[in-house]
Amino acid sequence: MNALIQRVLKAGRQYTLFDYAGLKITLIFLGILLGAYFSDLFLDKVTLVWIIFILSCLWIMYRTFVKHMR
Repeated sequence: MNALIQRVLKAGRQYTLFDYAGLKITLIFLGILLGAYFSDLFLDKVTLVWIIFILSCLWIMYRTFVKHMR
């Protein structure tokens, strides 16, 4: 498993800007598709989804701007 992770990280280091843009577009459309199929499931839990979204954004910002900038 460690070898697979290292291979994926090595491949990720060689990504260009367009590769990251393609990855981002793919994930955005995956989210749109999942939202379309499971909208009834999440409508009554929208507050929980917002809380998880905000916490994950704060975690990513901390990891990016505080921890990895040292």
